[in-house]
Amino acid sequence: MRSFLIVIAAGAVAAFSTAAAAATPGPLHDSLFYCDEGLDHGATGAVTDAEHTIVVGDRPLPANVHRFRMNVDGISTPVMEAGPPDASEAVVFVHGNPGSSRDFDQLVSATGKFARAVAFDMPGLGHADDPAGGPYTTDGAAHFIDGMLAGLGITQADMVLHDFGGPWGLQWASQHSDRLKSVVLIDTGVLLGYIGHPSALEWHTPTVGELNMATTTRQTFDVALQAQNPKPLPFDFVNRMYDDYDRATRCADLHYYRDISNPDSLGRAQAAVLSRRPRPALVMWGRDDPYVPSSLAEKQEQAFPDAEVHVIPDAGHWPYVDFPQTVQDLVIPFLRRVTASGQPGAGGRASR
Repeated sequence: MRSFLIVIAAGAVAAFSTAAAAATPGPLHDSLFYCDEGLDHGATGAVTDAEHTIVVGDRPLPANVHRFRMNVDGISTPVMEAGPPDASEAVVFVHGNPGSSRDFDQLVSATGKFARAVAFDMPGLGHADDPAGGPYTTDGAAHFIDGMLAGLGITQADMVLHDFGGPWGLQWASQHSDRLKSVVLIDTGVLLGYIGHPSALEWHTPTVGELNMATTTRQTFDVALQAQNPKPLPFDFVNRMYDDYDRATRCADLHYYRDISNPDSLGRAQAAVLSRRPRPALVMWGRDDPYVPSSLAEKQEQAFPDAEVHVIPDAGHWPYVDFPQTVQDLVIPFLRRVTASGQPGAGGRASR
């Protein structure tokens, strides 16, 4: 299927060459078709739009976790929270693509038993607003994280990052280094020597990326993820991700990927800042991650020299799904050590 899409896309490049010459993409490689700003006004992808229905939806929250919405710069997003709600130090979970805050249900719940824990959907993903032209850049994501922390009254963050949450969270941290107390990196981090996985390279390429997005159905989404993961992913996990993976989210993804022209350069810039201040760090990586190779795990020591590194055998890109107890047994004791006592701190959140 992947090769088939590439062949289709290669032919489409020629078909769209005249339009491309007449409408040069902007600095974020704006879509020439499929997305709202495209020349076809979004006609491409109508078939997958019709196919895209809610199959799973959101499962019930853990008993000690509550959910509400917040607004930052006109982007409304759901927030999950557990633990003391007014503590100024919090464990902040940042998901990746195509995930959402709900990826962290069990970790948020477990963390909330001894510290404040929050997770929220990033712009364009999950149930966050996804307007055309949203803040779908690395700096835009970092600015959004900063606005969320300000609104929640969080001045010190112990971050738990996965996938794209790594570049986004570490960009925020490199801009606010004194506010990052500790970090947990799950199959992400500073992307030293990394050029991207095959799908990311397709998404980064105008026309090819749009065709990939426009032709991804629930079936091809499931087949691709299952084929590349070392063990079967649960039905509800894959289908919940696809439930959220509508056209607006796919177009936001194209912008996020195209904003990072050189992952290695971004990673080196982040590492240069973050390595100046010692802080606790836990790195865990699925040994068989097909998207971000586990060879990057040890490289995180260039940003966090004291990092504790674990490579999990037989796990893929989502080790907290493949082996949830193994991940919890590593993450929760680490967070217990690095967080404050759990008593409310100074400050507290702004009104919601």
